[in-house]
Amino acid sequence: MLQAEQVLHERYQLKKKLGHNAGRQTWLAEDLVTETKELVVVKLLTFGGDVHWDDLKLFEREAQVLKQLNHPRIPKYRDYFSIDDRTLWFGLVQEYIPGSSLKDKLTQGRKFSAQEVRKLAIEVLNILIYLHELNPALLHRDIKPSNLIWGEDNQIYLVDFGAVQDRAAAEGATFTVVGTYGYAPLEQFGGRAVPASDLYALGATLIHLLTGTAPADLPQKDLRIQFKDKVTVNPSFVDWLEQLTEPALEKRFSSAREVLEALKVRKAINTPQIEVLPKLLSPNLRKPRQTWVMVSKSSGNLEIIMPARKMAGLHLVNFFVTLLFFLIWIGFCVYFVDTLLIIAKFWPFILILPGLSVALIVSTIRNFFESTRVAFQPDSKFFIIEWLWWGKTVFWKKGRLSDILYAGCEVSKGGTKVFLRGEGPIKYLFGRQLSEVECAWLAQEIQTWLSFK
Repeated sequence: MLQAEQVLHERYQLKKKLGHNAGRQTWLAEDLVTETKELVVVKLLTFGGDVHWDDLKLFEREAQVLKQLNHPRIPKYRDYFSIDDRTLWFGLVQEYIPGSSLKDKLTQGRKFSAQEVRKLAIEVLNILIYLHELNPALLHRDIKPSNLIWGEDNQIYLVDFGAVQDRAAAEGATFTVVGTYGYAPLEQFGGRAVPASDLYALGATLIHLLTGTAPADLPQKDLRIQFKDKVTVNPSFVDWLEQLTEPALEKRFSSAREVLEALKVRKAINTPQIEVLPKLLSPNLRKPRQTWVMVSKSSGNLEIIMPARKMAGLHLVNFFVTLLFFLIWIGFCVYFVDTLLIIAKFWPFILILPGLSVALIVSTIRNFFESTRVAFQPDSKFFIIEWLWWGKTVFWKKGRLSDILYAGCEVSKGGTKVFLRGEGPIKYLFGRQLSEVECAWLAQEIQTWLSFK
């Protein structure tokens, strides 16, 4: 009987049991050989009883696979051993990732926003691209919330490779059925797992995070998971999820790379009454040569500065002509005030014309004296938009990074502006006198930054 503080293999001191089921135990342990007594995860399998040869083969297969993998979001292999002390135990030691599983977060009532789910999807897809593009390709075959760890560093890690299989497995060979009902597609239970099978499992996991309901508990129609009425997210994101969980293999996305590209494109898809410039879909749009806008990236932050434009040429002439007209009109009204008071019908003109002049002057000042600063700071989980006059903040807006679904450009009579689209009616607009190219470039910079957050 294993217990806390027990030392296994003369090296690993058990500290806390993380999980157990028939013939299996998972422990958090200290590696006594390392100088700092690093924490590791020890997975143990006892041979006999409910554990059969197939289970041992899968356990050994997991150890062999992990030994070959090298990805920052997959816990690293550390050791493999066996202990024969009345009971035969096999042990697999892995790097410990501080954090909690998505299953634990769901159990605790955690609600996931569309932006968080999208970020998570991108991170898992990058892991799957690595696995599926190995030679031979490796299939995880058991992607679900309990096998995805949200690390304390806010990164997602994929664990539990006990069901892993490579595509080189011969057709017609004996296979062990693995996978979790609700997450695994039909072809996997028939022993025909392909890369798209992992994609289905990812889609089902994302649906679970968005709805808070396990996919097995959601209604189905023609084997398709019905979840539309339970989420309020961008329709293009719903379409993407539906194709990801398409029961027919030939209609589903075929590769993780294809899924990732589709997600990035759909993020810029138009929503009603908003014009997204076609340039937004151009890959690697470069900074325009003639632009006042400055973009800086440091330590994961993104800052955009739109300085005040210099007044010159016709703009300068218009400003002074408007100002001169305003002063002349005020002087005229003061000089003839007695006469104008008698003729009451002149009052609308007395008020309207100066009002228009003031509006024009204020608009000109805004155009040429107002600067804008937009800062995205993942550490604080917020973004802020500031409007400044002569370096002093006169107005600002603040929002959560997790509320942003995508960035784009809106073209209206008032000009071209960058927008940040949130769920429902939430929309943040900024930018004055931007050219279409500048707007498209800025929207792309923001989208790219969001894709990696």
